[in-house]
Amino acid sequence: MKIKEGFLLRQVGENHIVVPVGSQSVDFRCIITLNETGAFIWKKLQAPCTEQELVEALVAEYDAPRDVIAADVQTYLSALREKNLLDE
Repeated sequence: MKIKEGFLLRQVGENHIVVPVGSQSVDFRCIITLNETGAFIWKKLQAPCTEQELVEALVAEYDAPRDVIAADVQTYLSALREKNLLDE
């Protein structure tokens, strides 16, 4: 899975903002603000990867239990799927 084409992640000050561009700006008329962890996952999803690869990358990056990270990744991916932001 990966993020659909037509969305750019930008950092403005300390904020991470996802902006739709091109044809996506017609269908998706809002801006998404991400925290540091959300931006980390978004960046990983710029290239195809699996849910397990995301979990492994987060375990290596953050000091949190694997089961908590796995649950959070599932929640995050569900939100992306709801907004139709993933190519799977």
